[in-house]
Amino acid sequence: MSEITPDPLENGGIATYAQDLRSGETSATAVTRDFLDRIERLNPKLDAYQYVADEQAMAQAEAIDKHLAAGTDLGPLMGVPVAIKDIVAVDGMPTTNGSHYAPSIEVTGPEGTYVHRLKQAGCIILGKTKTVEFALGATGVNEARGTPWNPWDSHAHRTPGGSSSGSAVATASGLAAFGLGSDTGGSVRIPAAFNGLFGHKTSIGLLPTDGVFPLCPTLDTLGPLCRSAADAAIVHGVTARTDIASKAPLKGLRVGRPTNYFFDDLDQEVEQCVEAAIDLLVDEGVEIIDVEVPDPSEREWVFPAICPPEFIACLGGPEAFEAARAKMDPTTAARAALGLDVTAVEHVRAQLRYRQLQTIVAEAFEGFDAWVTPTAPFVPLDIATFDDPEVFQRAMQASRNTQPGNIWGICGITMPVHQFGSALPVGLQVMCPAGADTKALSIGLAFEEVFGEPSYPELNRFLL
Repeated sequence: MSEITPDPLENGGIATYAQDLRSGETSATAVTRDFLDRIERLNPKLDAYQYVADEQAMAQAEAIDKHLAAGTDLGPLMGVPVAIKDIVAVDGMPTTNGSHYAPSIEVTGPEGTYVHRLKQAGCIILGKTKTVEFALGATGVNEARGTPWNPWDSHAHRTPGGSSSGSAVATASGLAAFGLGSDTGGSVRIPAAFNGLFGHKTSIGLLPTDGVFPLCPTLDTLGPLCRSAADAAIVHGVTARTDIASKAPLKGLRVGRPTNYFFDDLDQEVEQCVEAAIDLLVDEGVEIIDVEVPDPSEREWVFPAICPPEFIACLGGPEAFEAARAKMDPTTAARAALGLDVTAVEHVRAQLRYRQLQTIVAEAFEGFDAWVTPTAPFVPLDIATFDDPEVFQRAMQASRNTQPGNIWGICGITMPVHQFGSALPVGLQVMCPAGADTKALSIGLAFEEVFGEPSYPELNRFLL
């Protein structure tokens, strides 16, 4: 059996592709066709896409080439093929929200501002990627619509991370230049970490979320899953309509290392890789300072008192939820049903604490450029072992280190550090204050240069 078409962006990422496109060394049509060929060969096994928009993508690519030939340049994302998480509406493409409950499509609504921005920038939309049902879950497992296969292990079906599971698998497998995800409790950072990618959890309110299924309007954010900090910086600059981040100087950078919570109960591989990465940063002049951060375990009561009730309300209330529940993944349904027992007083109390925490955390960041932690406490788990109650409970802790950032209202990134001693992906999380997204990406660019390019999964073993 022949090998798959080479990944069009494997050498140099978005910036190099942009140069090649404008110099005539390649075309949007050729690159889009290559991505679609790779999807045709690999998606039957990896199951990253819910819907592939072959004809639409090729039509967009042909239009991009004509614009370039006519002298029209739409910017650094022009002609870049992307994947969109299937809780985000795209005109002419079906939306399932990872569910068989059809009325949820009306809740998502029509195509929104963020997708408009991608199209205005000249992005080519390859299709819609698998998601945990209604984006409510951190492992990536979806018994209703199927669970993408983490490309780092061809033998065991490991957790792809959720809820932006398909966008992560598509990006890690070279089935898109980058994938759009959402992050309410870690849904960009967890799948990015589990697939060896760079993920950006944006500050709340930075990017518009119209045309996106509202899991939890208080906490919902959009963000990209990319193969590098350099790619993420370009995506952020274009979609947030701000300057593209430049590399931060390492010397003089003050980074807090939390002494409470985040470094507890880690897999050996995670601990080894994260410690090696931190040691390397120290060698490069970064000042790593122990810090006790506000109690992250508050997530255990604040998040469930905010998210499940808001999900049920957005879906249409208890009656609508009960109608959807009959068709839902039972694990997701049980998690969502917790919202039925949250009283109005408990919900308001959690909302008040959420606002208080934003002020407390902003003050705790004073004197620090960032805090650094493991993204997830373990490497991707074998889904076949979930029958073991201990393994299942471990899996349910996938958002343990990411969810605090959501209830704190801050931004953050994750980047791969498995190159320091793990055969499976490991992520390093960098948290920054609310609104400091460009700074977080600047730090990511600097760290990426220190860490070097990570390895990528071997994909020919997945050919059918």
